[in-house]
Amino acid sequence: MKEQTIHHLTVRKELREKIIAAAGELFAKEGIRSITMDDIAASFGISKRTLYEVFTDKETLLMEAIRRDVEQEEAYMREQAARSRNVLEVILKRYQRSIERFHDTNKKFFEDIKKYPRAYELMRNGNNRTTEDAVNFFKEGVCQGYFREDVNFPIVNHLLRAQMDILIESDICKTYPFLDVYESIMFTFLRGISTPKGLEELERFISKYRLSNRS
Repeated sequence: MKEQTIHHLTVRKELREKIIAAAGELFAKEGIRSITMDDIAASFGISKRTLYEVFTDKETLLMEAIRRDVEQEEAYMREQAARSRNVLEVILKRYQRSIERFHDTNKKFFEDIKKYPRAYELMRNGNNRTTEDAVNFFKEGVCQGYFREDVNFPIVNHLLRAQMDILIESDICKTYPFLDVYESIMFTFLRGISTPKGLEELERFISKYRLSNRS
């Protein structure tokens, strides 16, 4: 009986993780409001009743998908920090990863998430909770000679976060492509905090990045 219970819990946990991953992809691809719990249940070949036994409502499922993304992003950063030569390289790798994810995300996702306050707050908190780590990260870049030592990193990091919030909350992307706005924010920020040594590496990355996007 105990083994059956353990097996049942294991299967339930695996199903839960698969639903979170698949729902996250659906929300990103189609937008949140256009995906129903019926759609998610049908994609797994399970009843809606079974789905509701695992997740009480769509926003709860959405929050779990966001929490999973935040955890994966943190794990990716730790992995890159262990592999990379310097902090600027880590930031640029994260930028490339973000671009790839934004390419795969329907702009409706960012419009729709505002309709789900708990999930929206979780996403913002997930982006902001690593502020202290980010500041320490930038300070390490100062020691490595890539970032300017006369920069108040707590302030500029806060301003960067505010700009990212504006990117999500404002209507600017109705006028300009989302990726163009994101690129302007990131490259302007990095140019402003970089030393000549950092700028040299950054400009090499930008040239290579734009060349690959034209091909």
